[in-house]
Amino acid sequence: MILLLFIAFFILLILIKKIKIIRLLVLIFINIAIYCFLLYKQTKHFEQNLFILIINFLFLMPKIKITLPDSSSKTYEKGINGLEIAKRIGPKLAKDAVAIEVNGILIDLNEKINENTKIKIITFDDEQGLNALRHSLAHLLAAAVMELYPETKRGIGPPIENGFYYDFQFKKHIHEEDLPKIEKKMRELLPKWDKFMRKELAAPEAKKEFKDNQFKKELIDEFSKHGKKVSFYKSGNYVDLCKGGHVSSMKKVAKDCFKLTRIAGAYWRGNEKNPMLTRIYALAFPTKKELNVYLKLLEEAKKRNHRLIGKQLDLFSLHEEGPGFIFFHPKGVVIINTLIDFMRNELNKLNYKEIMTPMVLSKTLWEKSGHWDHYKENMYFTEVEKKLFALKPMNCPGAVLIYKEKLPSYRDLPIRLSEFGLDHRHELSGVLSGLFRVRAFKQDDAHIFCTQDHIQKEVSVLIDLVDFVYKTFNFPYHIELSTRPEKFAGRIENWNQAEKALADSLENKKIKYKLNPGDGAFYGPKIDFHIKDCLGRTWQCATIQIDFSMPEKFDLKYVAEHGNKLQPVMIHRTILGSIERFLGIIIEHYAGKFPLWLSPVQARILTVADRFNLYAKKIKEELERDNLRTELDTRTESVNYKVRDAQLQKIPIIITIGEKEEKSNTVAVRTLDGKVKFNVKVKDLINRALDNINKKEEKFGI
Repeated sequence: MILLLFIAFFILLILIKKIKIIRLLVLIFINIAIYCFLLYKQTKHFEQNLFILIINFLFLMPKIKITLPDSSSKTYEKGINGLEIAKRIGPKLAKDAVAIEVNGILIDLNEKINENTKIKIITFDDEQGLNALRHSLAHLLAAAVMELYPETKRGIGPPIENGFYYDFQFKKHIHEEDLPKIEKKMRELLPKWDKFMRKELAAPEAKKEFKDNQFKKELIDEFSKHGKKVSFYKSGNYVDLCKGGHVSSMKKVAKDCFKLTRIAGAYWRGNEKNPMLTRIYALAFPTKKELNVYLKLLEEAKKRNHRLIGKQLDLFSLHEEGPGFIFFHPKGVVIINTLIDFMRNELNKLNYKEIMTPMVLSKTLWEKSGHWDHYKENMYFTEVEKKLFALKPMNCPGAVLIYKEKLPSYRDLPIRLSEFGLDHRHELSGVLSGLFRVRAFKQDDAHIFCTQDHIQKEVSVLIDLVDFVYKTFNFPYHIELSTRPEKFAGRIENWNQAEKALADSLENKKIKYKLNPGDGAFYGPKIDFHIKDCLGRTWQCATIQIDFSMPEKFDLKYVAEHGNKLQPVMIHRTILGSIERFLGIIIEHYAGKFPLWLSPVQARILTVADRFNLYAKKIKEELERDNLRTELDTRTESVNYKVRDAQLQKIPIIITIGEKEEKSNTVAVRTLDGKVKFNVKVKDLINRALDNINKKEEKFGI
């Protein structure tokens, strides 16, 4: 009888599609075999039926397939969490695990997994693990603030590079002198915290938790669209609205691995129309040792601050009359022109044609290009004869109009148009940062118009060019490839071809890269280059972007081999990126001690006494005939004073002239490494300097 009931139950399961037919048949066979065996053994009916029920329960328990990063897969019971998976893989992994990535989304280790999925167990060695640590500490910061200042209203507290922040609206303003007190409270609370416990509430209930906080209410409305519940997380006695992404246990967090650093003003949600909040910034690393290493780097970075060095070397200045707009002094202009000449020389070798396009263009153009819809808030506008114009934020539409002037043949392609164009973008005053974030900047821009068959070769040449340029500055770099986003322009087959061309160009050169699925621009996939400076900081500078959208919007054509008209592909690329920003990077990278070829003043001549001025002027003329940028210091100060001043100005070649040098028709040469050489013939010095400049050597010695 029991067997018949099981069979009926199995048939019902298949009818409601809860179990596959093969699994059903296997299970029926197993049940019959067990039933017959137990009858043979004359097992009591109760024990017999119980045993069969247990077997069926284990067999019928819902299973899920978990795919690991190495593409292997394992089957686990439905509802298992990340911590349990880590334990079954290995005890060390379980010990190191801080979070889990499920289908690319970071969740807590304690959250249940109920469907087939791809996972990655996250540790502090992963960027996601660091983000989980920093996000968890942001909760701890908010808890400390709420204990010390209970009437405070909370905003958001995300992880950021090297740390985290949290935005607050204090009833009474706090100051940076208050940070040690808040940090002390965080350390007091930390031992009382363990796991983050999750709960979900419907929007009306959730709002009751923050009845006096308009910021959290706004977030709840945003998160609860379409009737979705919102999640809360609790650790210790602290509860906050949160999507998740924490460490598995705060017991894994060292009490001395974080440091509150500064306070800044920040508009709620980055909108200047919203209230100004107080943002507390903090640093956080897995260990105290790593934190201390970074703090030392920060101290070194302060010494290398490009704003201070820029003032010291008289390169540029900032003025309230033009916030976000840089005033470049003669020496700063020398460096910028040298960078542009360097790039221009390399582009000439690759058959680029340089263009210049207007800074002010009509609203209709920006509407057609798509910038009006996607970039209007970052543009500056002016009215001319009752028509609206805009300062260009990008150079691409101008290049498109020049291409469109003629109908090229396929034989003319690729057409490579370069432009050192001045762009303007509206940035909020709060984010302006010296040369790093400005409102007007020059780009070493270029646009390549080619056929689809040209893409891989053009990209390959561009990669070589970027590599050459960055090696010139001794910048190591890494590459990221970003592919088609959910919302995109153009045909999928074009995207597939372009993505393959980018990937093949990298792989053919055996270049490792990070894949960013779905992170491409709406108009095409892209490669981004991230350089690393001497302090270990990374900067995204060069980019290579494939564009299908703009050629279509402007109806760009070329005459194909058989006389038909086809649409070209447009490749956008920069290498230095914003030249202002790149200048800021190299100022800090070199600490103002520029290579000889970049130095605004390459040599300074110092005289011991006035009677040697005539000989010094002769030497200056010789150096300048070979285009060496030279200064003459004939002040009545002591030689030691003048040498020290030249060293402070980071001048690579310091020439001293006295009686001995005049009589022997030589010079004494001092370099920035402190070495001095006497009896140097001027011609030998010039030859050595020119050789150093031609080779773009980082340091000058003689």
